Amino acid sequence: MKFKSLLASKRSNGGEPGTIISGFSGSLLDLDGMNPELYEAIEELERMDREPSDILEEMSMKLSARDLQLVLVYFSQEGRDSWCALEVFDWLRRVNRVDKETMELMVSIMCLWLAKLIDGDHPIDQLLDLLQEMDCVGLKPEFSMIEKVISLYWDGGKKDQACSFLELVIQRGLAKPQDQNEQGPTGYLAWKMMVDGDYRGAVNLVIELTEKGLEPELYSYVIAMTALVKEQNEFSKALRKLKTSQKKGLIAQFGEEELYSLENYQLGLLSDGEKISNRVINGQNVRFIGVIHEKLLALYSCAGRGAQAEHHLWQMKLAGKEPDREMYAIVMAICASENNKAAVLRLMAGLESLGFSPRKKTSTWLLRGYLKGGHFVDASNTLMNMLNKGFRPENVDIAVVLQRLRKSIHDPGNVELYLKLCKRLSEADLIVPCLVYLYVPELKLWIMKIL
Repeated sequence: MKFKSLLASKRSNGGEPGTIISGFSGSLLDLDGMNPELYEAIEELERMDREPSDILEEMSMKLSARDLQLVLVYFSQEGRDSWCALEVFDWLRRVNRVDKETMELMVSIMCLWLAKLIDGDHPIDQLLDLLQEMDCVGLKPEFSMIEKVISLYWDGGKKDQACSFLELVIQRGLAKPQDQNEQGPTGYLAWKMMVDGDYRGAVNLVIELTEKGLEPELYSYVIAMTALVKEQNEFSKALRKLKTSQKKGLIAQFGEEELYSLENYQLGLLSDGEKISNRVINGQNVRFIGVIHEKLLALYSCAGRGAQAEHHLWQMKLAGKEPDREMYAIVMAICASENNKAAVLRLMAGLESLGFSPRKKTSTWLLRGYLKGGHFVDASNTLMNMLNKGFRPENVDIAVVLQRLRKSIHDPGNVELYLKLCKRLSEADLIVPCLVYLYVPELKLWIMKIL
């Protein structure tokens, strides 16, 4: 159906009520104040005896640009035929009489019209028809009208309608951005969800659309991965708080069912990350592969999965996106907590290959990684390496290492390690000299030595 006949069918059904645009309403409320030609044009258009384009063509020399803008606003008022405004704009475009001010005016009229349809809970199909007709008449705002509708739905609390609208937009082929690397409507809605704190909702939106074969734009996968990292971060923080409360005896220990639920949720997050990332990586989109590996690196780091985090660090590097020094240190700490010494050595070598000299912060991350995993011998060795490099460890780290070694002093080799560490710390003036003593009951003999 041609645009003209389509609009005629809409007008025959009465059209949709519009609204008065601020700044023009005063002139229109007083019709007697109009110039005769403008009044005559409006009368002719309202009678619908002839095509709007014929009427406007006949009177074009008598109507100024301001008069034509007033015609647009007149038909956007309550009770008027708003579809006629579209026909008038279509004629203006065809005769090259659409300037910047007229375009902005028409965009404002259409935004108010769309908002009215949404507020009135009109069927989504009506909004899609209107959007398509706006495109037919050449209405090209500097922003996306589809994203505007999504925003109106979402900000108005109609979140389910926003998702349904997006689905229908993709089905009709209205949602394809000119560049797949740019944000489209799926990414925009996912971003709106993420801003509102609905991180899992943003992830599920992209996954569900993909599984339905609706192919959201590639950039939406990056938004979804960002939301997933945020969800993982919130989950990890909440879990740490619970474990801290358990240690303090404020809450009971997790039961088997609770542990299963927590692990299942964690695995679900990681599984979603693989689903989303595989879509981009398998698509061989060079621009986003490095970004996706960076998101996966952050995801597995937040989850405390050292081996996977290290894998994506190297993949990110291979994709041409260099991780920063701190990221190396964080992954190194996670691998140290898992006692994955091979990974620690690889990451250290990676830092050296970039020309990074050893830093106290990096060594501190490594030390605390060993402490978190309960690997106190490795922690004490790391502490002594720091001293040998001239770094001054934090007092709290020194105290924790010495305390843990004292508790395991009877383990083979720990006495020598403990004494060696005490002597080294004393030489560095980090602790006072230690008094080491031994009592032999059979001889009633005390042996004492100051380190």
